[in-house]
Amino acid sequence: MSSFISVICLVGMIIPATIANIICYPFARKLSIKISDYIVEVLAPRLFAIVRTYKHFHLWKYDENRENLPEQFLVISNHQSLLDIPLYMVFFRNKNVRFVAKDALARHVPLVSEMLRAHEHCMIPRRAKPMEAMDVLDKFGKRVLSRNQIPVLFPEGTRTKDGNVGKFYSAGFRKLSEATGLPVVACALEGGYQLRDLRKIFTKLKRGSYRVKILKVYDAPKTKDQCTALLDDAREVIQAQVEEWRKLKPLEKY
Repeated sequence: MSSFISVICLVGMIIPATIANIICYPFARKLSIKISDYIVEVLAPRLFAIVRTYKHFHLWKYDENRENLPEQFLVISNHQSLLDIPLYMVFFRNKNVRFVAKDALARHVPLVSEMLRAHEHCMIPRRAKPMEAMDVLDKFGKRVLSRNQIPVLFPEGTRTKDGNVGKFYSAGFRKLSEATGLPVVACALEGGYQLRDLRKIFTKLKRGSYRVKILKVYDAPKTKDQCTALLDDAREVIQAQVEEWRKLKPLEKY
């Protein structure tokens, strides 16, 4: 019964905003932006509230390092699920976050696609040549810097299947770091890999958990070697945090 109720609540939340944004985006861009603001500010937190109420699924947000954050920064994180996007919208709720993602997300993903386009997130064409992708990142970096937004990059480039942290690729990070000159914040998340598709969402939600934490703040890297060293260190601390969390029960925060 709880699954049925949660599905009804989620569908009732997603469908109206999705249809409204699909209709408005091509013809009324300002209205589409307002709808997208509503998705980020209201519907993203509501999503986690619904699954907590009806499926006892907990979002554990660890805030102890938040006071060390600079005014503007670049987030790098491991990547486990499409739900990582609303997760960071909720976690950095007082900031305007903008994601680097593949352009496939900008089409045919309910609630997400038009929001990503209306808010001008960085959509990397799947078949883009390296120089084209770097140009997209450069323009995105300059845009978020001028608008005091928080760019979020998943250096793995794709979602992990087992939750372990994959290789961090440096080219995109270097270009974005160069374009923004921002300090870098490494964050870890855990639990999303169990929610990779709709079937798993409805079978793994019950008494599950999603965890997110700020681990380390780095000065803005100045050279290629500094970028590489930063990514290597960030990957190590993120993997260590993931392994520590996996020793806990889903409903145990510690």
